[in-house]
Amino acid sequence: MRSDSVTAVILAAGEGRRLAPLTNRRPKPMVPVANRPLLEHVVEAVAAAGVDRVVLVVGYEQERIRNHFGDGDDWGATIEYVEQSTQLGTGHAVLQAEPVVDGPFVVLNGDRIVDPEVVTQLCDRAREEDLPAMSVTTAANPRQYGVVTLDGDRVTDIEEKPEGAVETNQINAGVYAFSPAVFDAIRETHATGELAITATLDRLASAEPLSAVRYGGRWLDVSNLWDLLTVNAALIGDDAGAGIDDDALGESVTVAADTALAGNVRIGSNVTIGGSTAVGSNATIEAGAVVDNAVIFPDAVIGAGAVVRDAIVAGNARIGANATVTGGPATVVVGDAVHRGVELGGVVGDNAIVGGGATLADGAVVGDDVEADAGVVIDGRVESGAVVRRG
Repeated sequence: MRSDSVTAVILAAGEGRRLAPLTNRRPKPMVPVANRPLLEHVVEAVAAAGVDRVVLVVGYEQERIRNHFGDGDDWGATIEYVEQSTQLGTGHAVLQAEPVVDGPFVVLNGDRIVDPEVVTQLCDRAREEDLPAMSVTTAANPRQYGVVTLDGDRVTDIEEKPEGAVETNQINAGVYAFSPAVFDAIRETHATGELAITATLDRLASAEPLSAVRYGGRWLDVSNLWDLLTVNAALIGDDAGAGIDDDALGESVTVAADTALAGNVRIGSNVTIGGSTAVGSNATIEAGAVVDNAVIFPDAVIGAGAVVRDAIVAGNARIGANATVTGGPATVVVGDAVHRGVELGGVVGDNAIVGGGATLADGAVVGDDVEADAGVVIDGRVESGAVVRRG
């Protein structure tokens, strides 16, 4: 069996509520970084590893994914789709692939970017029938992930986001190799709430060998809004300078080397585009604006003289003239969790309008279709569709 005969199942059905408002209209795997969807980076890694059959498990806003990837020809692979109609966990998502998988296969998350190397390693385990197997990497903050206990090259325990102290920095890297026997194992796993694939793996680890594949390459995870800026900066070197058309640039424009400008962007005179910035297709940055460490979605407009730092501006949003997103460390509340010291100047949702001279306080999140008057100060979170009046 050759590595290219191993099917890759990519989990892309999730909504990604912690990334709202960016996921109000698109599934999390379709949120762009470095001007391409997260999922595209994953599919490219799989194709580069020699896998030519991909099954995408889709659900929330799935037409976005189907329309973008089609039959996979553009990526040198055959892409098929199965639906997870209700998002009941990663284990349940894997189970949806059972009708189309009849041999060893690998599983990846559609929102976690890895190098082709780890896909190849797991394909090798599938080819050798050393199954089940899972990738393991190290993390500076292991408690935010699935902490893995190892005995040599065997996984003996997986604990999701432990609350107490941990004695290892080894975590689940989220790439797996299975035989079809895993489908019965998933069905036999009893869990409260969503059924995670790690619940099945933890049960298997206590009963039979679960191989660990150690991986030290690129591992980029997007869990929260500010992670998009970190991952965008890490990936942007792959596409730095891409799409820059001198005819689209006004006079006296400064563009840092580590930027990615998509096609048909319009850049006014005296604009400064700092590093780690991606500007999507058909976006406009008007005269005198400053954009730095930012992700600008397609069709967005940054008004004349605006300053946008450490920010995400979604599709067709407009930042008015002389508006300011100052950037810097912020405190952001996501659900019941308070995150302090994160690098997030602000987020502006799809079709939102931020009036001229307005200011986004550090960490402000403006929902879709918001209309904010000129000169307002926006702090905290503004729900989608709201109108923010001055005074």
